[in-house]
Parts: sequence; structure tokens; C-alpha cells
Amino acid sequence: MGLVWPLLDNSIRIIQEPGACQPFIDLCRESLYNAGRLSDNAKFHLVFSSEGVSLLHAEGKESPLFVDFAAGAVDHRRKFGGGKNQDIAKAVGLNKGFYPRVLDATAGLGRDAFVLASLGCQMVLQERSPIVYALLADGLLRAGKDADVAEIARRISLSFGSSLETMAQEDGAPIDVIYLDPMFPERNKSALVKKDMRFFHALVGDDPDADQLLSKAMTIDCARVVVKRPAKAEFLDGCKPSHQIIGKSIRYDVYVKRKLTSA
Repeated sequence: MGLVWPLLDNSIRIIQEPGACQPFIDLCRESLYNAGRLSDNAKFHLVFSSEGVSLLHAEGKESPLFVDFAAGAVDHRRKFGGGKNQDIAKAVGLNKGFYPRVLDATAGLGRDAFVLASLGCQMVLQERSPIVYALLADGLLRAGKDADVAEIARRISLSFGSSLETMAQEDGAPIDVIYLDPMFPERNKSALVKKDMRFFHALVGDDPDADQLLSKAMTIDCARVVVKRPAKAEFLDGCKPSHQIIGKSIRYDVYVKRKLTSA
């Protein structure tokens, strides 16, 4: 089965400015071309420049979207988010003295992965959207050059492809935890839905195969599978978890397969 992502009306125009040298430009262009999503009259522009990669709405309806791990909300969460007391840290089993190797099979913009990496986890990221992959890969490249976060960035590896195909092909050190954060169903527009995520959702859409992702993850040799969900959403694939960690708007469904151990 080939790569799959939601088929939306939102075509893309790639703009490569002078000085842009990101090594994944050709991969992104080829993938979008093969998907029939390149257009000079596109609703969205993916801009490669000497400063990085950004996603723009052609009509300027939203601020540019780019990934920056050294500033803004991501950096604030790293410094003041609560460390190992965060629900996500508890969900993956991040205990003192043991730092699990986590496969994030739905990497997205890498925010959760960066939090876990900042807490000491080794992170293996997979992303199937060429647009999101380009944004995230660029963010990681720039993070690797920033003295404040370079060490964290070195704990993160990223590959392009559908996790339904590549999840079982991970050939590095054993995976302890598989983390799934499928795109949440779109809610009514409100102040609770951040502008950048409305922008992101309009382009990428839902993950209609989220149930299949969980089924696949449960076949992989790992200690646990963690699924991030809206607090009131149904279980993925109708599968009841071993336990849950529930916050005000988000919950983590934890499927324990065996004890986490460093041995």
C-alpha cells in the first residue's frame, strides 16, 4: 500500500527562495507532485528560504506556520511545563533512572516528542505528510544549531513515511513505547482551538485510519502503547486501555503489554 494522507482540496505551491538549501526540498516536491497537490494557484504556499521552512495561506488569513523549538510556547513548556509530573511523562512511564525509547508514529509538528526528548527520552519520529515532514525536519535542523536545545534535538530522529508501513521496520535499538496522537476530530471554531492548529487541520485533515494505527501498534514488540485523545472521545478501535491519565481536555489511554524495564 502506498503512502496515504487525507485527500483535501487544499493544493500547495512550493516557493524556493534564493539561499534555501534544505536537503528535503526534492523529497517534498516529488511527494506532493505524485499526490497531485502541486498548483501555481494553490491555497497554501510552502516556502523554503535561507531562514527555514514556513507554511503560508495565500490570502494571508493566518500567520505563517513554522516549527521553532527554541522559542515560544514549545520553549515555555520545556522550561515551565512541569517536567516529569506532566501527564504525558507519566503515560510513557518516564520514571527516575529509566528513559524509554519512544516511537512517535504520528509526529505532527513534534511538540510532544520534543517535550519527551527534553525529559531524557530517545525519540524516533515518523511522519507521512510531506508538508508536515518538511516543517518538522527544518525545525529540528535549526534546533540542532541552537546551543540551548541542541542536546535535546540530538535525541530525536525523524523519517518520512506512513507508520502503517514503517512501524514494524524500525531497525535501531528496541522500542519501549509507541506513542500515537492522531489528528483530533475538528471541533467548532472557538477560542479553545488555536489559530495555528485550525490552519494545520485545514491543510492536513483528520486521520481516518487512526483505528488501524492502534491495531498495528499492538502487534509491535514494545512494553506499552500510548494514545493521546480528547478527554471525551471514544476509544480508538473500540479498544479499552489498561488505564488512563485524564486531564481537563486531553487524556492518555495506556495499553500495557509488559513491564517497562531497562534490562
